[in-house]
Amino acid sequence: MASVFIEPNKAGLTTICIEALQTDYKISDMVDLSLVEKEAARYYGNCFADERHVIYVAHTETGFVGCGGISFYEIMPTYNHPSGKCAYIINMYTSPLYRKQGVATQILDLLVKAAQKHGVRKISLEATKKGRGVYEKYGFVQSGYEMEYK
Repeated sequence: MASVFIEPNKAGLTTICIEALQTDYKISDMVDLSLVEKEAARYYGNCFADERHVIYVAHTETGFVGCGGISFYEIMPTYNHPSGKCAYIINMYTSPLYRKQGVATQILDLLVKAAQKHGVRKISLEATKKGRGVYEKYGFVQSGYEMEYK
């Protein structure tokens, strides 16, 4: 298998985002993701200047292998979370040919270190069934006390 390189990257992120969504959530090519693509491009265009988002891309000499990003935000400080600094890991994806080779774990480690560098004490994410084992092995646990308004 070819050598895999992991580095911060900003090029082609919208395309990578759409590919990851379609593959991991089994979204048909027939589903219109143009609004997601448009909003992802807007988001990426705004967030890098103030480092609200960091992304790492894994690649070989010949192409894309995987990626993962982390978004930083703040909430009102609380007793249990005095800094109020939070992060959300998103768009973790590894191409099927490169799964089970440690690519996702390496990216996850870089993202957690980026969060620590930003002083973040609370990191959350949404795990697919395929990805859950990577996160659990790293030390993430299910947090069942939150509720979401849809």
